[in-house]
Amino acid sequence: MENQQHILLVEDEQSLSDWIAEYLTMRGFKVTQTARGDEAVTLIQSLNPDLVLLDGMLPGMDGVDVCKTVRPEFTNAIIMITARDEEADEVLGLEMGADDFLVKPIRARALLSRIKILLNKQNQTSIALSDDPLANDPSNDNELRFNKLIINASTRQVTLADEQINLSTKEFDVLWLLANSAGQVVSREQLVTDLRGFEYDGFDRSIDLQVSRLRKKLNGKNVDKSTDNQTDRIKTIWGKGYLFVKDVW
Repeated sequence: MENQQHILLVEDEQSLSDWIAEYLTMRGFKVTQTARGDEAVTLIQSLNPDLVLLDGMLPGMDGVDVCKTVRPEFTNAIIMITARDEEADEVLGLEMGADDFLVKPIRARALLSRIKILLNKQNQTSIALSDDPLANDPSNDNELRFNKLIINASTRQVTLADEQINLSTKEFDVLWLLANSAGQVVSREQLVTDLRGFEYDGFDRSIDLQVSRLRKKLNGKNVDKSTDNQTDRIKTIWGKGYLFVKDVW
């Protein structure tokens, strides 16, 4: 099938890997399997799969390091798979750019649901680019500009002083929601509900981690602070949420 979506499955527990591969193949996906982290890096770079299912503990290179290595260039979705006693890997995975995570034992419906959500977002972006002749028109509602920071929803690209900033799917989604409400506080509850589709339980840290990564990329040491008159773009309003700062002239 020409339009099969390609999933790279990186899992060293062979029985689990085979079960997931069979389950996804029966649902129309093309699945490539590997059991080693170092091989996963090569495959991601050469195959550019639509989505990566990435175990945390792997021979050759662990999942967190795989994610850290490929994320600067690989913009498609990465779902980390963690064990119950590996909370640190879950946190690190999100910090390194994973879009979502699943905890073992894997439940088939939850796995398929997470995959479909992320792939649908990627498909919507692709359709917008191919069908919308105004996708790159800075005058339309698909683009937000804050001095030299440009955020384009159609291309899902972010540039600062004409330099592209690579963001994961979830990082871009968080940035777009915050930037769309520039000058207003957006609560964690609202971010979780809008981005993950369920109510905030008071314990979900993924939004905080995505914001932390965004801050580093927008305000990091490699960003020349002379290029933007407002480099501290995202502020934490304690007890309330996050504030994307408008331009300061």
